[in-house]
Amino acid sequence: MNVPEDLRYTPDHEWVRADGEEGVVGITAYAADQLGDVVFVELPATGTRLSAGASFGAIESVKTASDLFAPLAGEVLAVNDALSTQPELVNSDPYGDGWMLRVRIDDPGSIDRLEDAAAYRTRIEAA
Repeated sequence: MNVPEDLRYTPDHEWVRADGEEGVVGITAYAADQLGDVVFVELPATGTRLSAGASFGAIESVKTASDLFAPLAGEVLAVNDALSTQPELVNSDPYGDGWMLRVRIDDPGSIDRLEDAAAYRTRIEAA
């Protein structure tokens, strides 16, 4: 399973690619694989405030629907509008074109409290 080393991960299978005070958020390849073919992604509006661990949207597949959870607190700077017409990007490129949000992180140090790639890999191998 693809687990990029430059990302941080949550127990709920979201990832963050941090760049200073900003970060890009999406779901992992493992989560996308478990969901199956994604058919709908609901994302918050730009400017929405996120609380770490709180739901920020939803994702639906042919198999199930799930909430999406914010890995960090912050403000939504941008959403991936392509997912409204091409939700399958979450399956085909979860770490690239399938990204979901760009956020301004309230506490950039909080990224260090998320799992690194090795810890996340251990988690999904045990599942």
